[in-house]
Amino acid sequence: MKKKKKKPTKVKRKKQKKSLIRRFKNKRKKTKDKKIRKRKKSKRLVKKKSRSKVKVKLKKNLKSKKPNKNPQKTRALVSGLLRLNDKVKSIFRFNINLDQTLQAFFTGISNKVSGIRKIILEEREKQKKIKLKLMEQEKKDAQKRLLEQEKLALEAKRNELKEEQKLEKERKLDLQRFIKLEQAELRKERAEKQRQFLEQIKLEKKIDQFRKREELEVKNLEKYVLSQQRESYEEVQKRIDKIKEKYKLIREQKINEAIRERVASLGIKVEDTDDKATLLEKERVYNEEREKIEYALESFYRSAHSLCFQLNKKYIPKYLSIIRCIDKRFETGEIYIKWDDAIEADWLILIYIKNNSPEEGIIIEDKTNPENHTTHEFQPNEIFKASDIMVDALTKLLDSERNKRKVS
Repeated sequence: MKKKKKKPTKVKRKKQKKSLIRRFKNKRKKTKDKKIRKRKKSKRLVKKKSRSKVKVKLKKNLKSKKPNKNPQKTRALVSGLLRLNDKVKSIFRFNINLDQTLQAFFTGISNKVSGIRKIILEEREKQKKIKLKLMEQEKKDAQKRLLEQEKLALEAKRNELKEEQKLEKERKLDLQRFIKLEQAELRKERAEKQRQFLEQIKLEKKIDQFRKREELEVKNLEKYVLSQQRESYEEVQKRIDKIKEKYKLIREQKINEAIRERVASLGIKVEDTDDKATLLEKERVYNEEREKIEYALESFYRSAHSLCFQLNKKYIPKYLSIIRCIDKRFETGEIYIKWDDAIEADWLILIYIKNNSPEEGIIIEDKTNPENHTTHEFQPNEIFKASDIMVDALTKLLDSERNKRKVS
């Protein structure tokens, strides 16, 4: 058997070195190819991405590629690279020019940084243009909105005018009805007064008839007595006097009853012992006091009545009932203002004389504000102050009613 010849170790080492160098070169080529591909891909992606993403990426790149502020670190890094280069040369024995590679590396970075700066400036200018366009568009939109608001306001005012015209027509109709009702009530009152007057005339006629009958009976008796011849006429005269007295008492009794009823209807206390003279005196005193009260409240009644009329004519809307001024001066010495559909107890403004004495003053109670009831005191000559307070109270009431309607 022939023994195989062993190859020398030097040849093996040379082959190993060559294979290592080839591998290193292949790796280097592969890394370069990968870097080139990555750059191409990154360029394509930059074009496709939106402006905001490009900005973010560029900022990140800038941050990552900022030069080291500390020069010692850079020096240490460069010295380390040089040492590594010497070691690689001693091991693999191939030439690498580190200065050229570093110079090429840093020039590439500077070129990239300058390109990134240009891109940033271009993007900023584009953003400025976009902002200007947006501002112009916003101005145009604001102008359009203003024009639309003005148009809507004009339409709303026109609608309000139309509604007011409708309300004015309806208010006129309501006022005409109100006037008709007032006239009807006045006619009823006049008819009642006329009826009472006619009853009084009938009573007076009956009394006259009784008087005439009495006179006839007395004459007949006198004729009868004269037709008969008697020595004395005293008994006949007594009988005639009794008949006269009887009819006189009947007449006075009826008159007293009529006066008593009339005085009692006025609210005056009437006693059983009161005769005709006392009853007439009480009635006279009462009428004088009523006349004083009526005269003292006359200007206040006129002011309240004209105020209600003007409010009903111009300012009260359709959904509210009209305001009435009720005159109870002669009955109770009071004047009050209320809604037409409300009861007498639910008055808004009440006017009366303090302690039924015009010298003490006139009081106005205001219930137009349900949360705050107020009272005002005036002298009879302070009618203008009183009318101002009534106007303010009723106008505030109408405003509050309108606001309630708007809220609902």
